Amino acid sequence: MKRIALGMLLCFAAMGTVHALQLIDDRGVTITFAQTPQRIVSMLPSLTESVCALEQCQRLVGVDRYSNYPDSVKRLPMMGGGMDPNIEGIVALKPDVVLVAISSRASNRLESLGIKVVALEPKNHTDVKRVLHKLGVLLDIPDEVGADRLWRIIDSSVSAAAQSLSPRAKNARVYFEVSRGPYAAGESSFIGETLKRLGVKNVVPASLGPFPKLNPEFVVRANPDVIMIGNRSMQAMVPYPGWNSIKAVREQRICVFGVVDSDVVVRPGPRMAEAARLMAQCLEKYAGDGPR
Repeated sequence: MKRIALGMLLCFAAMGTVHALQLIDDRGVTITFAQTPQRIVSMLPSLTESVCALEQCQRLVGVDRYSNYPDSVKRLPMMGGGMDPNIEGIVALKPDVVLVAISSRASNRLESLGIKVVALEPKNHTDVKRVLHKLGVLLDIPDEVGADRLWRIIDSSVSAAAQSLSPRAKNARVYFEVSRGPYAAGESSFIGETLKRLGVKNVVPASLGPFPKLNPEFVVRANPDVIMIGNRSMQAMVPYPGWNSIKAVREQRICVFGVVDSDVVVRPGPRMAEAARLMAQCLEKYAGDGPR
């Protein structure tokens, strides 16, 4: 009888129903799972999109209020945001794991209730590749058909977007505003990295940090050729003092990404290739060789 039971256990393990795994998250915390998680709550839009890009959307049982892509996740229970998580709601979903940002207020409370938490927070291109790999480990998806394959598609598509630009567009000096403040995307941000790969000059240097809050006068002095605005609230249409003297404002070389496209360009995740295409289209329209 013992021999039969052992044989069944080995058979289940071979089939993947029993698969222990260990993962070190971005906090440096080691999380051990007796088997591959099947019920997942994602509390960060970029992680939600990454799980789905790895073709495992069906494992999601709940998401944060900002997760809205792909459309299928809009039908899932929404568990608040990173700063105001619905802890009771998350617990009620009985997740095998909750995916959060490092800054999330949910981690300690969920862990004290016996729920496993994995904190992953992509901030640049290298991070996106790394997070995809860690999610692949968590979801038990081999790299060659999961994270590595997906990253090759993203990377080659960003390169294709860069190659689509005319020489004149690549000479543009660009200012990218991520939120009213103004909060800008600096050279060291994932947005700044995309702009660099497109071959243009970001007027906000890496020394100011990835997403610095600027004095509007800084942008006036920088005098960019093109302004990109990924502000979801659309408040960015309100002018800042002195901005009428900026070349891009005078010549109306401003791309205000709509609500849907704003989500694409300001999220470090699997849609970075689409973000690069949107930025390239803006550059070609307002700084390229075509008519303006």
